[in-house]
Amino acid sequence: MGSALAFPARENGNEVRLVGTPLDRDIIDACIRTGQHLKFDRPFPEGVKYYQFEQWQEAVEGVDFVIGGVSSFGVDWFLTEVLEKLDPEVPVISVTKGLMNLDDGTLVSYPEYWQRELAKKGIIRTINAIGGPCTSYELVFHDQTQVAFCGADTAQIKMIKEAMQTSYYHISLTNDVVGLESAVALKNGYALAIAMTIGLVNRHHGPDAGLHFNSQAAAFYQAVKEMRLLLEMQGASRDCENIGIGDLYVTVYGGRTRKVGILLGEGKTYQEVLDILAGETLESLVVARRVYNAMVRKAELGQADLRQFPMLCHAAAVLDQGKDAELPWELFTFDQTK
Repeated sequence: MGSALAFPARENGNEVRLVGTPLDRDIIDACIRTGQHLKFDRPFPEGVKYYQFEQWQEAVEGVDFVIGGVSSFGVDWFLTEVLEKLDPEVPVISVTKGLMNLDDGTLVSYPEYWQRELAKKGIIRTINAIGGPCTSYELVFHDQTQVAFCGADTAQIKMIKEAMQTSYYHISLTNDVVGLESAVALKNGYALAIAMTIGLVNRHHGPDAGLHFNSQAAAFYQAVKEMRLLLEMQGASRDCENIGIGDLYVTVYGGRTRKVGILLGEGKTYQEVLDILAGETLESLVVARRVYNAMVRKAELGQADLRQFPMLCHAAAVLDQGKDAELPWELFTFDQTK
């Protein structure tokens, strides 16, 4: 996604310098050689400049802002290797989606986590973030995309919006960092569970059965119900909730989380899924586990009822306890009769 954002940034008239992590050497080499990312089907806009990680401090000289696009597995690396060394006056906006669970069950966003850790070293800065229903491939394709930028510093996010918004990349603004980041992170674990229904159809009726939407819609209903409860606990605004639901939709229909859910639904074990998708960054698994662990802790403290989160508990059991992917459908029903 960090690379995909080079398209609207450059097409909006900015100078763009794309820096790879140490894991991206082949990608940066290919960009330098061909002007195209190895996983994209079209070249970058003319004028984008490419840098290996050792050159990152040269690349950020004189910039208006930095976009961070590491995966959830690179959060601590980005903290120590970039944020601790970057001039605190340079605005940063992150496109990494995820949450950290604290010992008391509190879920904090990556911007909050980074700010806390930096403050321990005497570094005070505001970190902004991007959230919303957007896949990198669709952004590169220039499909109409609606996201939100969040941050405590309104002037910063307005400046970044002005630099990034295009005719196909539309940006809302909010100061609700916790709400937006929670919404777009929570959808990962729930998209995983919804995608299991696709694999279950394949398992029970064969790979030629086609897509069946009753089960997907039933799981989507439960996912939204549980997400709303979690987001209420996080104090999220309604607009941020809605963006998270939009992000849930796009994640069910495309990307790595969909692949994981389908394979689990087909009856593959967690280890078999990892073997099949070797080399893929499976961030949905990180989020599902962290949110489940947070709710377990809150339940221990009497601050949450796990019975309200049967889908979350089911996803965690499939991943870590070898439970079959068949969803606990009856637990999703309700009875409001008197």
